[in-house]
Amino acid sequence: MKKKVLIADDMHPSILTMLEELGFLPDYQPNIQRPELLNIIKDYEGLLIRSKTKIDKEFLSHNQKLAFIGRAGAGLDLIDIEAVEQLGIKLFAANEGNSDAVAEHTLGMLLSLFNKINWADAEVRQKIWLREANRGIELKGMTVGIIGYGNMGKTLSERLIGFGVEVLAYDRYKTGFSSNLVKEVEMDEIFEKADVLSLHVPLNPSTKMLINDDYLAKFKKNIFLINTSRGEVASVASVLKHLQNGKLRGACLDVLENEKMKQLSAEQESQYDQLFQLKNVILTPHIAGWTVESYQKINDVLIEKIKAMYCIDLKI
Repeated sequence: MKKKVLIADDMHPSILTMLEELGFLPDYQPNIQRPELLNIIKDYEGLLIRSKTKIDKEFLSHNQKLAFIGRAGAGLDLIDIEAVEQLGIKLFAANEGNSDAVAEHTLGMLLSLFNKINWADAEVRQKIWLREANRGIELKGMTVGIIGYGNMGKTLSERLIGFGVEVLAYDRYKTGFSSNLVKEVEMDEIFEKADVLSLHVPLNPSTKMLINDDYLAKFKKNIFLINTSRGEVASVASVLKHLQNGKLRGACLDVLENEKMKQLSAEQESQYDQLFQLKNVILTPHIAGWTVESYQKINDVLIEKIKAMYCIDLKI
């Protein structure tokens, strides 16, 4: 009997054919809600999800035969990793699938900020022609600090090499990665030298609200901040405060602390209103890894990991 795989979130339709070619029976239900999911998950050997599906102990208590959970993306912050591992369920993400997209988006935001492209475009559309007011700055000669040197951080460093910058990187869990692209350093050197700080870390207890008043005060220079990781890595209150006092020269934010715009607290409403009025802020709606190409490449990565798991571990 074919092993059943539930696809509980929107994915590129090629996933169906790819799973079938591996001998699985895919069940595509991207609109399934949690109550129904809890009711039927006992029938599946595999589960593919994006970010709407929370895998917690309650969910896992309804599981009977899950062999793997695949995350069509990078973040695992909605998954109780310890509980999954205790049950012997394989867990993997598709970080490699959207690293190119994230790196390009990061650079695009930064160059737009430096050259005031978003504001200049809006002004020209209103027949406002201001050259001096929109004079930009150059990335060349700056020092870029990367926090987190996994797939995203490494791919960004590859893109930066042609811009004539010094790239410093810190990764709490990884060492020995210095190369012609990047210099591996401790945080003290990034605090000392960085002009630009780009965040590429997962959301976990050690990174939640990492960017706060105390953290930003450690930088010797006034810096530019880029966050394409997770919104809760950076306190909006702190980012806003330091944009207003000049410690942050600008910010590129693809993610925000609360991305549910209809569920903001009164305090968040006020903070966001102020943030959204600042010219030295570029904002996008969590789309850094959201390209036509990454939509397909995520499937490719997941399928390769499923193949490796079954061929190596289960000898099928």
